[in-house]
This record gives sequence, C-alpha cells and structure tokens, in this order.
Amino acid sequence: MKPEKNRGSFTKRRVKMKIESFKIKMLNFLTKKDKACREEHPMDLKEVFSKFAEGGSQMNKDQLLRFIEEQQGDSISAEEDLDKIVEDFFVARSCSSSSKTRSAKFPDVYSKEGLTLNDFVDFLLLHDFNAALNDKVHHDMNAPMSHYFMYTGHNSYLTGNQITSESSDAPIIEALKQGVRVIELDLWPSKSATKDGIKVVHGRTFTSPVAVRKCLQSIKEYAFYKSDYPVILTLEDHLKPKHQDKFAEMAFEIFGEMLYCPPTEPLTEFPSPESLKKQIIISTKPPKEYQQSDSISKSKAGPNGCENPEEQFLELKLSDSVSKMITGDKNASGADRENINTTNSILNKQVVLRYKHLITIHGGKSKGSIKDQLKDDTKVKRLSLSEKKLKSASESHGADLIRFTQKNILRVYPKGERVKSSNFRPHLGWMYGAQMVAFNMQGHGKSLRLMQGMFRANGGCGYVKKPEFIIRTLPNDEVFDPKKPLPVKQILRVKVYKGDGWRLDFSPTHFDRFSPPDFYTKVCIVGVPADCVKKRTVAKMDTWYPVWDEEFKFDLRVPELALLRIEVKDEDKGKDDFAGQTCLPVTELRQGFRSVPLFDPKGKKLKSVKLLMRFKIETINNL
Repeated sequence: MKPEKNRGSFTKRRVKMKIESFKIKMLNFLTKKDKACREEHPMDLKEVFSKFAEGGSQMNKDQLLRFIEEQQGDSISAEEDLDKIVEDFFVARSCSSSSKTRSAKFPDVYSKEGLTLNDFVDFLLLHDFNAALNDKVHHDMNAPMSHYFMYTGHNSYLTGNQITSESSDAPIIEALKQGVRVIELDLWPSKSATKDGIKVVHGRTFTSPVAVRKCLQSIKEYAFYKSDYPVILTLEDHLKPKHQDKFAEMAFEIFGEMLYCPPTEPLTEFPSPESLKKQIIISTKPPKEYQQSDSISKSKAGPNGCENPEEQFLELKLSDSVSKMITGDKNASGADRENINTTNSILNKQVVLRYKHLITIHGGKSKGSIKDQLKDDTKVKRLSLSEKKLKSASESHGADLIRFTQKNILRVYPKGERVKSSNFRPHLGWMYGAQMVAFNMQGHGKSLRLMQGMFRANGGCGYVKKPEFIIRTLPNDEVFDPKKPLPVKQILRVKVYKGDGWRLDFSPTHFDRFSPPDFYTKVCIVGVPADCVKKRTVAKMDTWYPVWDEEFKFDLRVPELALLRIEVKDEDKGKDDFAGQTCLPVTELRQGFRSVPLFDPKGKKLKSVKLLMRFKIETINNL
C-alpha cells in the first residue's frame, strides 16, 4: 500500500507543478503582450513626418499633399480627392477593432488639427492609396500576341493530382477569377449516352471526366470576370472528325459572338490583345485532313477578322438569324430557324473545314529535332515543349528559342513526373521568351507564387509585355543570352519597417501557445541566375507588432525579369510557422513608402496583414 500512496502523492505534485508552470507562462504571455503594444515608430517615419509637418505635431492638408507629391512621387488631381482619400482612411480605421481607441472624427481631427504621427503611419499602411503596384493596365497592348507573357494554366480542369483526382469546371472558374487567360482542355470521345459525345479528362489515367459543355458554359460566364483581354483555349484534341464537328457546333452555340473567327489562311502575324478584347480564341493542331490539303481558297476578309468565301460556316457565324437565336431575341422567326437548319445541313458536309475555322493559333509539329521544330516559317504557330525538353533545348539552342518566340508562341508545360501537380520555376521559360508557361493552378507552392507575382503586373490583366531585348534582335544579329555575364543595370533598395494585422487574422495561440510570435521577414530576388539572392531580417521576439527597420540592397542585371519575393515567418525551435507572403514584379514597384498586403500559402489575400516598406530604384548608366 505504501508504494501506491507514494505514487498518488507524486502525481499530485506533478499536477500542482504543471498548474504553477501554466500560471507563470500565462503571466509571462500577458506581460509580453502589453509590452508589444508599446513599440515605437521607426526613425525614418518620424523624420519624414517632422520634415513635412515642419516640426509640428500635426500634418495639415497642404503638408500632406506636399508629402504625397514630393516624397511619394504621386499626384492628386484635386483637393477634394485628397479629402475623400483621408476621410475613407478614417472611416476604415474606425471599423478596425485594433484602432477603436483612436479618434475617427474626420471633420474635427483632419480639417482643424491635421494628422498626428500615429495617424500618418496608419495612413501609409492604407493599401488603397499607397499600394506597391499600379492597378491599371499600362503596357502597350497593340503589339502581336507573341510579344506578351500570358497567364497560362495546365490541365485546367483537374482538382488535384494528375492521376486520380476529379475533373471539374470549378478550377477553371477559379483560374479565370484569378486572371488566368489560357485554359487547357483535353478532349476525348465519350462512351456515355450524353448527346455531345465529348468529355474532358486527363487521358489514360484514373481521373474522372467532366462534360465539355459544362466547361465551355463556365468559361463563357467567367472569361472576362477579371480581365477584358482575350481568353485562349488550348485543346489537346483526341477526337475523330465527327466529334470535332460536334465540338465546333457546341463552341459556336455557347460562345456566340465571343468566339473569334480567324482568316481562312494561317496567320503570318498574331493579332494584338487589344484587338481581341472580349474574344475567346481556340488554339490546337489543325485536323490531319486539313494539314494534308492545300486546296483551301483565299478570299476578301470580312468583319471580325473572318473571310467570306463559299464556306458557309463563316456566313453562319455572322448571320442575323444565328445572332437572334443566340441572344434569345423574341423577334427570331421560323424563317431564322429554317436558315440555321439549312446552313447546318450544308456544314455537315464540311466537317474538317468547320472545325479548322475555329483555330486561330495553330499548334505546330512536336516531332523531329528541336532545330527543325524551331525553324522559321512564313506562318506563325504555337509549339509545346515539356520543361525537360525546354531545359535541354536551352543548353544547345538558346538563341534559336528566343528567335522563335519573337514571332511564334512557345508553350512550356510540367514534366510528366509531376504527378502531384507541382510546378517548375517559371523563369526557365520566361528567360527564353516563352509566352505560355503552363502551370498547375492547384499545385500551391513557391513556384506558383512566382507565377502569381509576375501577373500582378500590368493591372493584373493576364498579359505582360515581354522585355524589349527578348522581342528584338540585338546588333550583329545577336539575341539575349540569360547565361552571359551582364553588368548591373539597376540597384533596388528595399526597407522593411513594420508589420501589422496578425492579431486580427489569427487566433492568439496560432503561432505560439504561451507567448506572442517571433516574426522575421525574408526578402529575396528571383530572376536570371545572376540576380537571385536571399536575405532576411532579424526575428523580433514576442510581439504581434514587429518593427524591423532594416534595409537591403540588390544589384540587378536583368530587372525586367526580376521578382521580389517577401515572406514572413514565426521563428520556432523546429519548423518556422508561415505568417504571410507576396511576390512583386520589380519593374512595377512604385517608389516611396508603400503598403504591402500579404497572402496565404495558396495566394488568397489575408484580410488585415500588411507590411510597411520603402522602395528605391537607381538606374546605372553603363554607357
């Protein structure tokens, strides 16, 4: 019995010790939390406030306007606009639980007294006005499509891995909402009793299919949700002629006037994104029957880029009867229906021509040597290479790749071994001018974050103008060589001041159970190999409101392809906890003090978390 009493006594002592330890940790946690709220503002912010407030304790309207124009390099069109911006700022801050103790009375505080230092710092964190990137389309959109990087998806219908996941229109919808402009569909004949007889599925795998009609209807509904610039459907076609004809009928029925109708002959130059706004474009290999025939006649071009020979499909495309039927016009008569039925009867005799006339961007042959595939031709085309083949080609035919992409379109897709839908580093394609670097949008990770970062450029429209040195041939018939040693072209200085918002977006025990987080920030450049570098701040211990006040310098040789990758983590003894990330194109950065919102691992914007940073760019004259 004695040993049992000893065990019971020992157990009680352990419980008592754990309770005391818990009390100490909680007291320590509360003490640290109170201390964290008393972090001071960085010296730079105090100095710039004092400078423009002319030594006063408040900054008035005229002083704030001068700060915006002189320090930030921004412009305000009218005094009323500035009033509205600041008023919106006070209203937004009054809605924040972390700022309820501060005054939010706009007329009294701003009009009569001005902004305090605390107000000023919070104003700098206002993303709607102090964003790091321009949210408008500002690139020249009138060049041929081959002059742009395009936000491109791979196997866009898959919800998960490449072998056993389900196919659905849901990932297509999500991709279009994010601004993706190139959607891939794999078309196969369907043995089911559906009237269409076509399914979308990753062939020769255990993935489940989805009806092609459902995919096309979702594409129509969401194609221009984020951007008005053209959506391109790249088709991996495993259909027989009768199914190709059925797909053509379906595409025209669903898309109507959205469907771009190309000229009869293959293009010698691609049209511009500007000229194709609100249009859906088809890209695939032409039918074999068409490739073997040179008997297609030429004729005068008509509306919408179409030609009007005897080929009745184009007359159908442009006819008033069809337009009435598609738009549900109540004035559509029996004669209109009869016209359509008659024309359909004629078209059924022209299966190959009908499907062929959907194709704007012709897929080229992927057989033969890489040298043969990259040969120049009078007709423009799209060539698809796996990441493996591109890497191999870049080592032996780098110059040929760039020359090819100056006129044609190159699509690069993940290697077959990426069964978990992971992705490769996109710069592998961008450095050689590849317009379509096709990514698994469900394959979340660092590579996809780089892709998302690149296409935050140009207002997030899904088209980014390629650097001029990739588009044009250099003197002496040379082309850009990303492996060649290059001089420093720009110096980027990035200063990380402070972070805020974690207390609003995360639970008190999300990072550490008994103490506030120990945040640090990683600041990296990803681009051509010579520009890639990683840096980080120190960890700020036990605070939800970290103030780092650290500056980093980056020497950039090819800033046009450089991305600034930012990630915040909570330092732990084991694996550090993720606390937010973003990726920004360097050439798009707005200089000055900027608010930088952070995103979750999948690229979804966190509601409140943001960093206050400053960007300075110095261009080096190497002449």
